[in-house]
Amino acid sequence: MEDIITEPTLSSVDEFDIWLQADIQKQAADALLPFKARRGRKPTKKMYFTYITDQAIHAYNLEDSYAKKNRIYRDHIHYAFDKLAENIIHTFKFYYFDVPYNDVKSEVVAFLNEKIHKYNLEKGKAFSYFSIVAKNYLIIANNANYAKLKQKADVITIDDARNLGTEQMYSDYQETLKDFTDLFVEYYTTNMNVIFTNKRDIIVADTLIELFRIRENIENFNKKALYILIRERTGLKTQNITKVVNIMKKQYAKMYKTFNAHGHIGNHIL
Repeated sequence: MEDIITEPTLSSVDEFDIWLQADIQKQAADALLPFKARRGRKPTKKMYFTYITDQAIHAYNLEDSYAKKNRIYRDHIHYAFDKLAENIIHTFKFYYFDVPYNDVKSEVVAFLNEKIHKYNLEKGKAFSYFSIVAKNYLIIANNANYAKLKQKADVITIDDARNLGTEQMYSDYQETLKDFTDLFVEYYTTNMNVIFTNKRDIIVADTLIELFRIRENIENFNKKALYILIRERTGLKTQNITKVVNIMKKQYAKMYKTFNAHGHIGNHIL
């Protein structure tokens, strides 16, 4: 009896990739049509949340492979979430926060990640759904912080307290930190399987490094947002995540000290 050869089943992200390539080819073909044959108003600015984002989120939710989920999130979802959070904060003037703007934005993006699994492609556009999710989160947080700020009797404006020398030092520090973080990501990408041998630990570390890649530096994450993102990507419990985070945090501090002293990160494999 002959063995039956079955075709490998494509994952949801693989199917998305095929669909996207076909869509790109169609768009390229349409662009060659005479101008009058193309209908619709020419867009005035680049759209950050499109039908491609909808399909990407749908594929992300159906995907089992954490590596493929990370890739499609990085390539097709993160930018849309980041811009959505930014635009809603400024459009509706959600400014009553006692933490830096980047912290607020990263919390919104983390909350969108926490709710991403609830999106249903058949019930409408992702932009509408996640706009409501982001606004609801910001309304609650904004009102709570406004109440706190009203209780403070003395209000000192930022301009009155500015120290230009301190601001320049902080700017230089941010640039140095960005250069170091790029090296840290490169180092971990190369040595991941040497530093960690447990598959679960590697998944957490790889996810954390992916988060480093999509942000300017790790300071833009607060602890709550970071853990929400990692739990969403890996499906692991907080205690499993904490173990790896503590190891990487320790190495990050050692390498940063070496970087400041010698201009390189050295070798800090445990």
